[in-house]
Formats: sequence, C-alpha cells, structure tokens
Amino acid sequence: MQLLPFIGVTLLGYVLGSIPFGYMLVRLATGGDIRDVHSGRSGGTNAMRAAGPWVGALTGVLDGLKAYSAVQVAAVLFPGEALAAALAAAAAVLGHNYSMFLVQRKEGRLVLGGGAGGAPVVGGATGIWLPSLYLILPIGLIIYYFVGYASLTTLSAGIMALLIFGIGSAVGFFPLEYAWFGLTALLMLVWALRPNLKRLREGKERRHGFRGEKNM
Repeated sequence: MQLLPFIGVTLLGYVLGSIPFGYMLVRLATGGDIRDVHSGRSGGTNAMRAAGPWVGALTGVLDGLKAYSAVQVAAVLFPGEALAAALAAAAAVLGHNYSMFLVQRKEGRLVLGGGAGGAPVVGGATGIWLPSLYLILPIGLIIYYFVGYASLTTLSAGIMALLIFGIGSAVGFFPLEYAWFGLTALLMLVWALRPNLKRLREGKERRHGFRGEKNM
C-alpha cells in the first residue's frame, strides 16, 4: 500500500468525522448555536443540554456512525489493510474534535470547534471489531448513570478501546495497528477533556445520571 492511499483514507475519515451533527440538530430543534451552550462542544452531552435528551441521544448515535462509516469505507477500499481502518477511525475522532465545518474566530485567531470524541471512538472501535460495542457501551452507561460525570464516561471509551485492542494485539488476536488506534484515541480524549479533568480535581465538575445535581 502506497503513501497516497494512506493520505486519502485519512482525509476521508477526517471529513466524515467533521460533520457536526450536534450543531445541525440543535440548530434545527431550537434555532440556537450549540457552541453558545455550556462547554461549547458539539457532542451528545452538550446537545442534550441545548435541546433535550432525544437530540443528545441522536447526536451521540450519529457521531458514532460517522466514525463507523469511515472504517467501513476504508475496509471496502483496502480490504485486509489494518492500518487503513485504524487511520480512518483515528482521523474521524480528530475531525469530530476539530471540525473543518465549525471554524470560529476567537481572540484574533481561527479556532476549529467540535466535541470531545467519545462517540466517534466507540464508532471507530465498533467498525474495527463489532463486539467492541458490547464491551464499551455498557461500561460507559454504568459510569454515566452511577458515577455521574460525562467526562469520565467519554474517557472510559478510550480506556476500553486501548484495553481491547492492546490486549488483543498482545495475544495476537488483533494487528498492532488497532492497538495504536486505541492509544491515539485515548490521548485525543485526554487532550480534549483537559478542562473537565481540571474541574474534576477541583471538585467542580457537573454531574448527571443517578448522582446528577437534580438528584442530589
């Protein structure tokens, strides 16, 4: 596989990942701009804050599907090429976090808006290996409902992806490229969640689920 196809599949993943479903759905539902709500991110959690749980849930599903689709397209174009699938998945997460369609000027410079990357990580992992969904999603839902921090829920997707593909690669079940996807995905999530992790350390992070503020 030559360099040009690698670049092409990476760009494809980035463009698909950049589709700002949260921004579009909130705009359709309320007429507002999701970037003006709470964290300003375009992912499912902020879409829920901006337009309610159904819009938030639909945003999460669609954000996962765009990364899943990127991997499936890569698999069709380059069957058996693990690196193509891993690049497409990682690029979709990158596009979600730094969308080419959500450019704003802040303090005199252009900034790419987006989400934190949790749903695309789940979608990308699912595209690579379908049973990932049945491992990552229940853990995330448990953390969201019983621990109550959306940031930790998001982070758990990257941790689980790294564990699944890292352990699978170590025992020879997966190619090493999938483990690199898990590591890259986790690092992107940690980077995007820096403000949330800071608030967690300070005890200021907002809670949801069973331990949410309305239930406290």
